[in-house]
Amino acid sequence: MKIYNTKRGIVIDNEGQYFLSKETNWDTFINRQGLYATVSAEIGGLTADASLADALNGEVLAPLANQEVWASGVTYFRSRTARIEESKDAGGGTFYDRVYNADRPELFFKAPAYRTVGTGADVRIRKDSKWNVPEPELTLFMCSAGTIEGYTIGNDMSSRDIEGENPLYLPQAKSYTGSAAVGPCVYVSDAPINPEAVITLEIKRGSEVAFTESIAISQMKRKHSELATWLFKELDFKYGVFLMTGTGIIPQDEFTLQVGDVVNISIEGIGTLSNTVTS
Repeated sequence: MKIYNTKRGIVIDNEGQYFLSKETNWDTFINRQGLYATVSAEIGGLTADASLADALNGEVLAPLANQEVWASGVTYFRSRTARIEESKDAGGGTFYDRVYNADRPELFFKAPAYRTVGTGADVRIRKDSKWNVPEPELTLFMCSAGTIEGYTIGNDMSSRDIEGENPLYLPQAKSYTGSAAVGPCVYVSDAPINPEAVITLEIKRGSEVAFTESIAISQMKRKHSELATWLFKELDFKYGVFLMTGTGIIPQDEFTLQVGDVVNISIEGIGTLSNTVTS
C-alpha cells in the first residue's frame, strides 16, 4: 500500500485502487502506531476513485508536514571505503572504519520539513563545493512511539570535498537548503520491506545516462530496528520522523553533479524519486 501527500489530499494506492482519505491533516494521518492496519480499516469504508490516479501526475508533494529528516552514515561497506579515501589526507580516515564497526551508529540531523523537497522538485549543490553527489537511501518513517511504520526513498545530497577536508565539516557538507529530498510516497505493509529489494541510482545528463548503479538493501550492515532504537534513545519526535539509512552507491571519484542533471532513485516496491539539480 502506498500513501501519497498530494495537492488534492491524502491519496491511498492499494494495489491499483485509489482512495481519498477523509483525514486532511498529514501529521495526524501518518503519525499512528499500527499504520498499515489503521489505513486498511479506513479504506474499507471508502469508495475507490480511478480519477485520483491523475493526482499522482505533477500533484505529488513531499510525504511530510512537520516531520524532521535524520540520516545515518557508513552503514554500507562501500560508504566506509569511500569516506576513508576522501578524508585520508585530513587524517580522518580511521574515524569511518571505527564507526562502521562500532556498536553506536553515526546519526545526524539532515533537514527540517520546510527545507526538504519531494519528487519533481529541485535539489541543490553548494556554491562553495566542487565535488557533489547524490546518495540514494532507503528511508524509514517512524511514528512518535518509535516504531517503523513505513518506508520511502531519500536523496541525501552531499558535498564530498567539504566532508573530506575535515570530518567536523559534515553538517555543512550534508545540511543546506535543497540538500534533502524524500518521496514519492510512504510505502506501508503488514511486514518489513523485502531485504532483497534493490535500490537503483540513475543520473541523466541531457539525453545520456552519466551514471547508474544498483544495490540490494540487504547489503546494509545495520538492521533498521537498530538504527531506530539509537535515534529514539534520547530524542522524542512529536510528529514522527524520517530516517535515511545510508548509501551503498557512490559514483567514482572523478564524478560530480552538474546543474541540470536529473537524479532518479528507485526502490522496488516504493517507486521513483526524481529531482533536477540546481545551484
